[in-house]
Amino acid sequence: MNIIESPIILAVGTQNKAKLQAVETAFHKVYAQVQASGLEVESGISDQPMNDEESIKGAINRAQSALAQLSTAQYGIGLEGNVVTISDRMFLHGWVAIINQVGEIGLGHSSGIELPLSIRQALESGAELGPVLQEMLDDTENEIRHTIGTNGILTDGLYTRVDEFVDATTVALAKFLKPELY
Repeated sequence: MNIIESPIILAVGTQNKAKLQAVETAFHKVYAQVQASGLEVESGISDQPMNDEESIKGAINRAQSALAQLSTAQYGIGLEGNVVTISDRMFLHGWVAIINQVGEIGLGHSSGIELPLSIRQALESGAELGPVLQEMLDDTENEIRHTIGTNGILTDGLYTRVDEFVDATTVALAKFLKPELY
């Protein structure tokens, strides 16, 4: 794949450092010059999405809102993490929606990591993952959410929150890299 030399402007619907780093990393695989602006937007969904459909909706909402805020951007990007229960186990993964100026949407999700039973039970009782992990690990500065994330904690740094969203962003880009196949 050839790197595109012309600069790209991205409107990213988050101010989370790990998610912004992930978007920049993924787009740098394609573009030599990436200008990503993290924007505060609402997802329009619950604080703790418990299924893929809700997370996809939140990612799309964030991408649309970000693109509306930064009209010079070629793409709006929304990122949303969620949990999903499969075969009586709960997994964490992230969704990314990329929307171009004409409204075409590329979607992608990351690998999923199984959550420990104690975290699953807390989430099923209505808790949100970030605060649960903060309390478990005494993360008073809320650094985990902006750095390695739950993935990084559970894999001892082998698969971080940045990795999670690099994967999801990379596969969401497919629709725009090979539009003739879509």
